[in-house]
Amino acid sequence: MKIYLASPFFNDEELKNVKKAEEILMKRGFQVFSPRLNEVRTDENTQSALWSKETFMNDRRFIDWADAVVMLYYGGYSDSGTAWECGYAYGTHTPVVVVHFGNDSNLMVHEGCHSNIKLEDLAAYDFDKMPSLPYNGKMF
Repeated sequence: MKIYLASPFFNDEELKNVKKAEEILMKRGFQVFSPRLNEVRTDENTQSALWSKETFMNDRRFIDWADAVVMLYYGGYSDSGTAWECGYAYGTHTPVVVVHFGNDSNLMVHEGCHSNIKLEDLAAYDFDKMPSLPYNGKMF
């Protein structure tokens, strides 16, 4: 199975969690594309138009490649890029498994995904059967 791991990685907590998710998924034998591990490099700086376009196209290409998207989601705080990746996957009929870290969830995220789990559930989640698991918690 090919998995695209959608996650912010802008602070220590996010970095710790995305590294853990990468480790879990790779140990399970999945082919994992994580933007953190596959950052686009150009001769220009990372704020250039070329870098921006190539990063966007590369991430979109790998969402299209994936059999499923795993999204690390922090509730009311949400990285806009990660939210876009989740929405794009939904729009292309790629199942999204949301790993919740926050205490709440935007209905557009949990309703637009296939399953809602916690990080401790990721090691045992059945990606072959893809059970649909609803969100239970505070929502907005």
